[in-house]
Amino acid sequence: MDADLLSRIQFALTASFHFIYPPLSMGLGLMMVVIGIIYVRTKDPKWREMSFFWVKVYGLIFALGVATGVVQEFEFGTNWAEYSRFVGNVFGSLLAAEGVFAFFLEGGFLGLMLFGGNRLGPRMWLFATFMVVFGAHFSALWIIMANSWMQTPAGYTVAMTPLPARAVMTDFWQTVFTPSFIPRLLHVLVASWTVGSALLLSVGAWYLLKKRHVDVAKSMVALALPFFVVFSIANVTLSGADQAQEVAANQPIKLASMEGLWETTSCAPAYVVGWVNVDARTTTGIAIPCLLSFLVHFDPNATIAGLDAAGAAPIPPVNLVFQVYHAMVGLGFVFIPIGLLAALLFLWRRRLYATRWMLWILVVTVFGAVGAITAGWWTAEIGRQPWIVYNVLETAKAGSPVVSGVDVLFSLIMFIALYVILFALFLYLLNAKIQSGPEPLETVETTAESALPDTFRDVFRRRGRAGR
Repeated sequence: MDADLLSRIQFALTASFHFIYPPLSMGLGLMMVVIGIIYVRTKDPKWREMSFFWVKVYGLIFALGVATGVVQEFEFGTNWAEYSRFVGNVFGSLLAAEGVFAFFLEGGFLGLMLFGGNRLGPRMWLFATFMVVFGAHFSALWIIMANSWMQTPAGYTVAMTPLPARAVMTDFWQTVFTPSFIPRLLHVLVASWTVGSALLLSVGAWYLLKKRHVDVAKSMVALALPFFVVFSIANVTLSGADQAQEVAANQPIKLASMEGLWETTSCAPAYVVGWVNVDARTTTGIAIPCLLSFLVHFDPNATIAGLDAAGAAPIPPVNLVFQVYHAMVGLGFVFIPIGLLAALLFLWRRRLYATRWMLWILVVTVFGAVGAITAGWWTAEIGRQPWIVYNVLETAKAGSPVVSGVDVLFSLIMFIALYVILFALFLYLLNAKIQSGPEPLETVETTAESALPDTFRDVFRRRGRAGR
């Protein structure tokens, strides 16, 4: 059994499963802050009901994100010991900063957000929510910073003494602001906000289809739809375009794999769909002539490096990179007409609320948004191969020499079983919360107050009413 291959599969599984939750928490968190601001300004109780509802969902997402994220930190030591030893001075510092500066901030205010809705005034609760959401985004910043260094390493030197060799940080700011960091950060943030707005649209559309919580559901859809339209367009035209240009400048072989471009050529085409035959070194499908050259250099006659530029060096699994990249792009382009059509139906006498086929599309769009983010993550990580640190350390040399294939296979089977159970539990609990829906404000406040000691109950009741 090949321990290296099994370790790659295991990390791909755990990372992909984990990556479902941080974008959801960032996107949903942004929507929760907006909901809180609207309530503070309007004092309309339906927005407070909505806040209580989505806080419960956020808590569930946060719990799964933490549980699945911790696993990967252990994998760095168990499955990728040589990698951890080589990059520990750089990568380890960035991960430590994420824990100290971001995760503790997020976790510190999480309890106030989850349990302080009736104990804090609306403004203080909004502040706690904002700090949790800020912490989630700050955490993502450090994680993307660390991963971007793996894509485009900078600000380091390889120290040969004492042996073994290791990467040592020489310039903190070069390490932080690697060429790929800002474009990747913006792309992840906009994609996450798209997922968050899609989640609100999905739940709101579901309630409208079932004719439940109609007033709250209409407000969810009306709030989330403009964000979804703007973020969907920005994903393709702004953050996505910047990301493609960055890849072309710093990882040309990855770009060639993404587009199945075998030969360096001017007027390079961009494929809509296609299939890559690696043995024959050909790509067939529907292509738009010169589009890739134009998108990268704004010049249809510009030259784009092909896979032939790699020479005899190994290249990524081209067809896999090609397919997941086009899945991401295809889904991203689909979201734009969905959002615009829904917006037109909304503006036309609010017909969106009664157009069942459009509501069903909005219900399922969130699954496509999560799938697009996963496909983008696969594109970034698989397209970097065979390097775990681009042009510095090969993935094949980054494993743990004392871990056998049997060990990895056993842990892989265990993770598959555990993650199937966790995902089933997540879907069950999420569905239960959505099915129960937002509770009337009086019910929520009574339940919260009844959990308090008698001596404090009247104090918090008066404070809550004064805040409202």
